[in-house]
Amino acid sequence: MTYIGQSIRRVEDARFLTGQGRYVADLPAPGALHMAVLRSPHAHARILSIDTSGAEAALVLTAADLAGTQPLPCPANIGVPLALAERPILADGLVHHVGQAVAFVIAATPEAARDAAEAILVDYDPLPAVTDPHAALHPGAPQLHPQVPGNAAFDWQKGDAPATEAGLAAAHHVTRLSLRNQRVTCAPIEPRAALATPDGTLHVNGQAVHGMRRQLAQALGLPESDLRLVVPDVGGGFGVKNVPFPEHAGVLIAAKRLGKPVRWVSEQAEDFAASAHGRAFHSDAALALDAEGRFLALQVEAVAELGAFASPNGPACPTSSAGTAFGGGYVIPAIHARVVGAYANTAPIEAYRGAGKPEANHIIEMLIEAAARETGIPAATLRARNLVAHHPHTTAMNMTIADGQFPSNLAAAEAAADRQGFAARRAESAARGKLRGLGVACFMETARGAFGEWARLTVAGGRVELAIGTHSNGQGHETSMPQIAADHLALPLEVFDYVQGDTARILKGGGHGGARSLHQGGRALVEAAAALLALARPEAARLLQSPPETLEYAEGRFTAPNGASVALLDMTLSAEAEHDSGLCTFPHGAQVAEVEIDPDTGETTLCRYIACDDYGTLVNPMLTEGQLQGGLAQGIGQALLERIAYDADGQLLSATFMDYCLPRAADLPMIEVRFQPGSPASVNPLGVKGVGQAGCIAAPQVVMAAVLDALAARGVTRLDMPATPEAVWKALHG
Repeated sequence: MTYIGQSIRRVEDARFLTGQGRYVADLPAPGALHMAVLRSPHAHARILSIDTSGAEAALVLTAADLAGTQPLPCPANIGVPLALAERPILADGLVHHVGQAVAFVIAATPEAARDAAEAILVDYDPLPAVTDPHAALHPGAPQLHPQVPGNAAFDWQKGDAPATEAGLAAAHHVTRLSLRNQRVTCAPIEPRAALATPDGTLHVNGQAVHGMRRQLAQALGLPESDLRLVVPDVGGGFGVKNVPFPEHAGVLIAAKRLGKPVRWVSEQAEDFAASAHGRAFHSDAALALDAEGRFLALQVEAVAELGAFASPNGPACPTSSAGTAFGGGYVIPAIHARVVGAYANTAPIEAYRGAGKPEANHIIEMLIEAAARETGIPAATLRARNLVAHHPHTTAMNMTIADGQFPSNLAAAEAAADRQGFAARRAESAARGKLRGLGVACFMETARGAFGEWARLTVAGGRVELAIGTHSNGQGHETSMPQIAADHLALPLEVFDYVQGDTARILKGGGHGGARSLHQGGRALVEAAAALLALARPEAARLLQSPPETLEYAEGRFTAPNGASVALLDMTLSAEAEHDSGLCTFPHGAQVAEVEIDPDTGETTLCRYIACDDYGTLVNPMLTEGQLQGGLAQGIGQALLERIAYDADGQLLSATFMDYCLPRAADLPMIEVRFQPGSPASVNPLGVKGVGQAGCIAAPQVVMAAVLDALAARGVTRLDMPATPEAVWKALHG
């Protein structure tokens, strides 16, 4: 049987659906103590004193108790100088955002720990706060860190500035837009959690254990070998679980000092205030066109929020990550982007599903929509006239798109949009007093994540252990990775045991992030399978007393010319493989959204959604579709509902699900996915392209194009995300 390409149900779902999943909060730990965190109620303040005398607890830790530790490191290399303000384990003399950790309190129960934390008295001297990134960069703004004058973390540029200016100057028409890609949060169903034991083992719901171990060891002043990170089942991550947090250091320190296990499980309100947020990208962009609507140049001037501290991936998201995707899948001869990073009194920014690519794609697609309105050339025509049609194509941002089918994806989406039928649907909505809009837009992702990957296959006792350095937190790797190995070893799927997320059993790896698992991990797995068969052949030759080159391998057996055979599963062998590929795949597509708006209330209903996308070879089409639909739900949520909001004093206004709206099933139509075949990736042996982030990258501009199409009937041409009922009503009613 061939497994690659089959929609095999996830083997891991059996334990999830029967309540047998094991998350950090479920792990047995006899005698475990519990940690609570005292957090700052101020966005910016001096800590004058901390009185812990009233806290009845096993241990109270403040910054004064953390001698020998360092802030959590930010290893980002964005190619320009980076003024770092790294997140401290505990606030030392100053707090910089609401929710910052001030003290760790360890007690016998979670309730006792929380009560003890509330008994601690902290004398704060409030300071002026700044939450707007533009205001933070102005002279006279409150200064957050002495080593970062003017609150400017970096001034990053990429592209050809003179060529871009020349393109703008020579243009027949220039479209200019100011766009806000608002601050949002990942909101995984399982909040962050950790369980530490005195021997230096940290059970954590993370996504990239080797990187987390490296950064925690650096912060704690330990060799990496003193720490072991183990990841059980994870209830979603989306980026926020890729990095270590102060609480991870806290439970490790407390377990070591007390000689007992220490567990911490975040509450949702803590995650909203004190984990990390995503996006927060403010841009002024210009697109130059000639008289026929061909693109000449793209210019992006942006301010990126970093929050109060530089989280490990925070500086890279709006710069080196977004920089690969500016201009999307279009032929644009000249592009220049400049991004300034700003510290402010808000929670740090981290990678969130897509991490820079949603921001870049949103800019070009919204510019195209505006250019169509301004020039009278239909947006579909502008897209078709400018999409990459020949490969390989090197973009103005120096990315080589080796393969793709951009025009045919757009053609499929335009056919699915049914513009002729839309006129009747719009008229029917109008008869009911509603506004109807149709949006078609494209996306292109540059999927890679961390360079390279490692995998190992071990045959023993009639089974195969599959160990890999990538990581699943819901994507279905326990099914898809064995599908790859089963095909390349000609073995049944049932003989594989999947191992991930344990630094004692996984030699190295980049974990999850950047839609990298099949592209990077799949390649390592294919190479490990080849290495295993190469080791097995001489062993089979010895057992069969036949020259190695005479053996045939099929259906899991080596067969000699005389008919004698030996099964691979009867051997005891292990082989590993590692590569360091920095090549990207380019998932891309065109998608359709149709909305209906009630002008009296501003409520927007998403009526139709269709995705016509190319993800190369599909290892498991059902899992691919599920990943795409999940990402689309998050992208739709950003377009219509979600926003992290602070007031001018730095107080978090969207601190719970009472004030932060995630899309529900009732907010979504049946999302139709039409995979476009025929364009496997040429940069990995499987031909796969990443799908994990695509929906988040694609959906915002598709939905906003539909919303603006509906509002155009009332003269509204400008609206930032999210298109909440309040925002839409205000736009309609001036």
